[in-house]
Amino acid sequence: MTAHQTLDFDACYRAASARDLRFDGRFYTAVTSTGIYCRPICPARTPARRNVRFYRHAASAEAAGFRPCRRCRPELSPGDPGWDAPADLVARALRLIEDGVADEYGVAGLADRLHVTERHLLRLFTARLGAGPLAVARTRRLLLAKQLLTETALPVTDVAFAAGFGSVRQFNATMKAAYGFAPSELRTSSRPAAASGREGPATLTLRLGHRTPYDAGALLGFLAARAIPGVERVGPDGYHRAVPGGTITVLPGDGHMRLSVTPADTRHLARIVARCRRLLDLDADPAAIDDALGATALRPLVARRPGLRVPGAFDGFELAVRAVVGQQVSVAGARTLLGRIAARAGTPSHSGGGAGDGEPFLLFPTAEHLATSDLSGLGLTGRRMATLRLLAEQVASGALHLDAGADPAEAAERLLAIPGIGPWTAGYIVMRALRDPDAWPAGDLGLRRAMSALGIPDDDVERWRPWRAYAAVHLWSTPAPETSGTSPSARSPQNTHGSKNARSPRSRGDSPGRRSSRSSRSSAATTKEIA
Repeated sequence: MTAHQTLDFDACYRAASARDLRFDGRFYTAVTSTGIYCRPICPARTPARRNVRFYRHAASAEAAGFRPCRRCRPELSPGDPGWDAPADLVARALRLIEDGVADEYGVAGLADRLHVTERHLLRLFTARLGAGPLAVARTRRLLLAKQLLTETALPVTDVAFAAGFGSVRQFNATMKAAYGFAPSELRTSSRPAAASGREGPATLTLRLGHRTPYDAGALLGFLAARAIPGVERVGPDGYHRAVPGGTITVLPGDGHMRLSVTPADTRHLARIVARCRRLLDLDADPAAIDDALGATALRPLVARRPGLRVPGAFDGFELAVRAVVGQQVSVAGARTLLGRIAARAGTPSHSGGGAGDGEPFLLFPTAEHLATSDLSGLGLTGRRMATLRLLAEQVASGALHLDAGADPAEAAERLLAIPGIGPWTAGYIVMRALRDPDAWPAGDLGLRRAMSALGIPDDDVERWRPWRAYAAVHLWSTPAPETSGTSPSARSPQNTHGSKNARSPRSRGDSPGRRSSRSSRSSAATTKEIA
C-alpha cells in the first residue's frame, strides 16, 4: 500500500481477523460499539464487520471520535511504510510533524517549510488522512504522553512538556477530551513504579516498535565502524551517543529496540524518538523488501541476512559532513578526522560524561557553528575545508535542507552545486540522511566488486527498484573476495570518485562514487491486497 492508495475493507478485515503482523502500523481498526481503535494485531476478539471502521492513521481514528486501546497500545505501532515516499508532500509533512515542526511553528510554519499554502496543506491532509495537520500533531503528542505515562515514572508535569504540550492544563484538558480520562488515571492504572524499577536515575526507557525480521546486529555493526570519537560509542551494551537534550542508548529487544534517554531537557524527547526511528530504519517493511529482492539475483544474500536495514542518520547535516570527510579515505581515517572536527568545533553535552570515561560527551557541531570554525591543522585538505564551509553555510542559511522534510531531488541538486560534492556523495547523503529507499550509490567500488563476485550484471540494478538502497546494503554486507574470512558486515561503502575533482581511486570511504543515483519519488506497495 502506498501513500496514495485507500484501504480495502475486506482485505483489512481479513488481516485484522488473522492478527497479521505484516499490517501492524499500516492501518487501525476502530470499533463503533466500544469507541476504541486498535492495532490489527490486537488480541481482543475480532468485532463484527458491521461494527468496524478502518483508518490509515491514528489521527484519523481519533478525529472520528475513537480512543486508543489500552490492551494493544497503538502508540507502540511501527510507522506505516506507505508514507516512506521521500518526495511525497504529505509524507514529508508527516515526518516534519514527527520532528516537532508543527508544535514549534504551527501549521503556518509547516506549510512554509514545504513551500505550500496552509489551505493547500489542509486540503491534502483532509483528502488523504481524514484529519488535518494539527490533529495529527495532537495525536502524536497524546500517544507519546500515553507511552510515557505507561512505561516510565516521569512526573505528569514533565510528561506534558516532554510530549510537546504547552502547559499542564492544556495536557489535562486535551487528554480528557480525546481519551475520556485524565493523565493521573492512566498513571494509576499502569503502575509505573514497576517501570521505574528498571531504569537508572533520571533515565527514561521506551520501546520503539519495528516489524520483524530485524537484523539489529548488522545495523549496529555498521554504526560501530563509523562511530565518531567523543560523540558516539557502540559496544556490547548498545549504541550510545550525545544528542541535544541528553544522551541516548539503544539496545535490541524482543520485537522492538529499547531506547534509554537521559534527558537534560525532556522537551527534546519527541524529536529524539523520531530521529532514532529514522537512524535505525524502524518503519521499513522487511517482508515486502525481502520478497522483491529475493526474486532477483540477490536471493542468496536476502536469505542469508533477512531483515537487513539501511542505516540512517540522527542528523542530516552530520551525515553530510561524514560523507564529505569520507571521500577517498578509509572508514577508520574518516572516523579520526571526524573526531578531530567534533573536538575542535563540537560543544559539550549535558550528559556529565568526559573524555576519560569512554562515554559520549560531545555534540557534533551544528551547521551554524561549523560554518565559522577554523578547521586548519586537522588533516583536511584546503579543498575539503572549503567544501565543508560551503555546505555548512548552505544548511545554516536555510538554502539547503537535509532533515526529514527535505525533497531528495531538490536536495541532491543543491548538493551538486557545491564545489567538491559529486553525484556519489550526494547520492549517499540522499540514501542515509533523506531515507530514500531507492537511492543507489552508482559507481561504488564495493558494490562493483560484490556484483562481479556474484556474477550480477549492471543491468540488474534496475530490477531492484524501488528498494535499491536495501540492495546496496546487502551487497556491502557480503564478504569481500580478498577478505573472505571477515565478518559479512565488515565490507564498507567504497568510494571511487568522492568529489568532482577527484582523479583516482584511493581507498574505502564513507562517501559514494561517480554517477548520480536517481531518487524514487514513490514508495512501492508492500501488500497490494489491502489497497
